[in-house]
Amino acid sequence: MSISKEFIKGIWKENPIFVLVLGMCPTLAVTTNVENGVGMGLAATFVLLCSNIVVSLVRSIVPDRVRIPTYIVIIASFVTVVDLVMSGYFRELHHSLGLFIPLIVVNCIILGRAEAFASKNSVFSSIFDALGMGVGFTFALVLLGSIRELFGNGTILGYPIFGGGYEPVLVMILPPGAFLTLGLLTGLFSVFEKRKR
Repeated sequence: MSISKEFIKGIWKENPIFVLVLGMCPTLAVTTNVENGVGMGLAATFVLLCSNIVVSLVRSIVPDRVRIPTYIVIIASFVTVVDLVMSGYFRELHHSLGLFIPLIVVNCIILGRAEAFASKNSVFSSIFDALGMGVGFTFALVLLGSIRELFGNGTILGYPIFGGGYEPVLVMILPPGAFLTLGLLTGLFSVFEKRKR
């Protein structure tokens, strides 16, 4: 498979949220606004990229019986870096994302890509796989966050869109709104993909 296809598959054909339906916890919990979606997406992309590189580099020296624990330690190391950097430089975002930053360690997208792709492919291919999956994940979070923030608050990135008379649809920033929006977007994604074929 070519490098461009490796990258693009994570954005569209194997989108982690809308096609593979992975990483649902952070997807549903943090997408109350665009800023949270961007923050979580970039954090997960950084961890995915770094862990894919390291897993691909050590794949031939890690014994099979300790493969998964080794991957988790590698992923946890990069999550710790993200957690500390966010805590130091992006305090408000760190507070907003809260527990979901440390939970990146057990995000099935990251562990899944380490096991299914990086452990079997070259570093170069693993970089593009991680970038594609990371961009696809970020795209999904930003799309969900945009819709929920727009209808739930009447804003995008805190800027009013509908004017002063808008009555927010409160359910959109609550958990049912997350499920509803995700279900509709996943359905639209599926319909579009079927029509394309």
